[in-house]
Amino acid sequence: MNGWVIASWPSPQGDEYALAFDRSRTARLLVLSPLFDEANKTRHFIVEVMRRLDNAGIDCFLPDLPGCNESLAPLESQTLMGWLQAAAAAAKHFGATHVLAMRGGALVAPPLPGWRYAAQSGPSLMRALLRARMIASREAGTEETTEQLLAMARQNGIELAGYRLGPTLINEIMAVHLPDRLTEIAQADVGGGGLWLRAEPAFDAAQADALTAIIAKGLQA
Repeated sequence: MNGWVIASWPSPQGDEYALAFDRSRTARLLVLSPLFDEANKTRHFIVEVMRRLDNAGIDCFLPDLPGCNESLAPLESQTLMGWLQAAAAAAKHFGATHVLAMRGGALVAPPLPGWRYAAQSGPSLMRALLRARMIASREAGTEETTEQLLAMARQNGIELAGYRLGPTLINEIMAVHLPDRLTEIAQADVGGGGLWLRAEPAFDAAQADALTAIIAKGLQA
């Protein structure tokens, strides 16, 4: 038995899916993936971490936020506040006791104790997306600047790394602060380089083991 199921949960915008390892145990961890393309690059890693946490006696849940992954909600209409509300709804629905928020996922973490792994600030997240856009434009023979793109994005929205983002989301990301209540897990604590930096989705078993050990130790303390 693999232990996982695809569950549904009621977000404020309608039902969404979640990957769930649920055996009704005491420790119940809400996992929030990185945002946008980093979510694709780390999906295998996240699932393997959850599998290891399940083996360690910890229930865990990875929800699709509205507009993300398998969600049918339009991404362009999403806001950071909406994702915050959705994450809180997922935490309540699954009875989460703790949260593990990865990279940009820390920006939408609900008010639970837990961890933020290699957390990315809003401005840092936006700079990375803009930089990818400028590199692609340059290869196509067009020169764009960060200032030009950000001004356009704040007013009219923008397509970045294949994702169409609305102006409200852009402005919220640029203004949001990382939650201080979460314990920081640095990439150095896990070892190796961040998988989101690789050109293609990848997996590292040693990193998954290390991150699992940190979380399991914290929950069993």
